[in-house]
Amino acid sequence: MLVLFAVGSLAGTLNVVAGGGSMLTLPTLILVGLPPTVANGTNRVALLMQNTAAIESFRRHGLVQWGWIRQAALPAALGAALGAAVGVSMGDLAFQRLLAVAMLAVALWMIAGPGMATQTGEVLDSDRFPLGRAGLTLAFVATGFYGGLVQVGLGFIVLAIVAGAGMDLVRGNALKVVVAWVFHVPAIAIYAASGMVDWRLGATLGVGTVCGGLFGVRLNVLKGQAWIRRVVVLAVVVLAIRLLVG
Repeated sequence: MLVLFAVGSLAGTLNVVAGGGSMLTLPTLILVGLPPTVANGTNRVALLMQNTAAIESFRRHGLVQWGWIRQAALPAALGAALGAAVGVSMGDLAFQRLLAVAMLAVALWMIAGPGMATQTGEVLDSDRFPLGRAGLTLAFVATGFYGGLVQVGLGFIVLAIVAGAGMDLVRGNALKVVVAWVFHVPAIAIYAASGMVDWRLGATLGVGTVCGGLFGVRLNVLKGQAWIRRVVVLAVVVLAIRLLVG
């Protein structure tokens, strides 16, 4: 539990300053003894706790628009329910291999450093999204499906979508946590109903992520995102290789 609290604190910090905390928490849950599919369900308890705290923080700064729930979070929740249904049917080895591949893919994306377009909009503008309103809705459904199944690197995907719809990344981060909170609810329910959630370990991890998120705000000022991104990439590559070799 001490290991999970420490890793949760680090992951919470990473989620604030760069994203990608699940690339550390998921393999750690596996390495401390949880079956991969149970680790996948348990990790979401911590994410729900962290996103709850993050939403309140963004709300106090006037950056949360509740219309986002209808526009983005509900389509994502539908996708997440479908993704979780697939996730509970996967075997442990299959999920472990899928997780390792997803981690390496996200690490490569981080190394390549895909830049988000600099936007100044305060709302999601479907007219600016390449595929229009229907395309924006489908993008959130697909994002939710991926999040319900794997979750790793989801924040980067959401930020890419909102940037494509003209929203600035400050509000994009706020929208990201609203979307994640809403779609984690049905996902956790599905994993828990299948016996794939360890509530005690998930809560321990969650307390760590909340503490780490608070520290991450200060670290972001002191070190900047470039430094923390290098730390994430190194850790992710090592853990992914460890998963692949079993």
